Amino acid sequence: MSVQIANMQDVRNAASIVHQHVSPAPLIRSYRMEKELGLPAIRRVWLKDYGWTPVGSFKLLGALNWMARNVDRIGDRPVAAHSSGNFASGISFAGMRFAKQVIIVMPETAARVKFDLTRSFGATVRTYDITTDHKTGERDRLTREIVDEQGAVQASPYDDVDVIAGNGVGGLEIVDELRRQNRSVSQFVCQVSGGGLMAGHALAIADGFAQAQIIGVEPDGADDFRQSLEADKRVRIERPSSICDGLLSYDVGHHNWPILRQHISQAVAIPDADTQQAMRWLYQEHGIRTEPSGAITTAALLTGKVTPDGEGDVVIILSGRNVDEEPFQKWIG
Repeated sequence: MSVQIANMQDVRNAASIVHQHVSPAPLIRSYRMEKELGLPAIRRVWLKDYGWTPVGSFKLLGALNWMARNVDRIGDRPVAAHSSGNFASGISFAGMRFAKQVIIVMPETAARVKFDLTRSFGATVRTYDITTDHKTGERDRLTREIVDEQGAVQASPYDDVDVIAGNGVGGLEIVDELRRQNRSVSQFVCQVSGGGLMAGHALAIADGFAQAQIIGVEPDGADDFRQSLEADKRVRIERPSSICDGLLSYDVGHHNWPILRQHISQAVAIPDADTQQAMRWLYQEHGIRTEPSGAITTAALLTGKVTPDGEGDVVIILSGRNVDEEPFQKWIG
């Protein structure tokens, strides 16, 4: 299967679009993580916190670029997408900015905050049962139904060149800021689900810091990418499971895989219990509220699954903060 592959020029072009709508998410120095890891004074740890975007996650970046690139094709038709929740609010925000109708298919068990955010930007939401979707294919059926019956244009939450390039704008922000400070990077640690976040960021980090080790992190019940790296081909998991609801794609996307395969040197799998501890650590040490999918990268370093080798800085992606209060309090114990 021949697929178009995003490149750095796509990312740079996306930056001029994305920054018309949102400011860069903050890159926060973590003195506490530097101490936790026992790093020498010359090295630093940085947290890129996408919880600060208007939708509480990184998904807004790719959604804005996709909407801008497809606005003429969409015309008066609605936009359809399926999402566990964060792309739902991202594409809904983009629809609001470009005056386009958005219809979202979400699991009925998605966090209430994700439903509320998505609807707050004017989207219509339809739900499905994620526990049986591996048998019924209801998510894809509902999305196709919207496309067929309402003439909607479908947006992929991750498997799309425009989405990848938009997500890469966040990586470009990291590179530009750390270069401005004359820093170098030894490890870049990022979540992998469908691969849209990591693919975009990997393009930018590899371009800006060629010696950086780019490391993917997944839940141990949804580690299709780690298995894919080992097998040197895309591996599909039929029933991914984790509290990290944003990291439960069945496999990485066709457009993402070539980029991931080229740039990522390592992938690690993290148990949910370790992710919960990382959520607690981030909240106690930094006052940062994260959803499980956002905290899993911090868990990879706190547990030693990722070791901070080298002499440069470490960059950790916090992908989002959209978690309901009751499960958040339960998970941080």
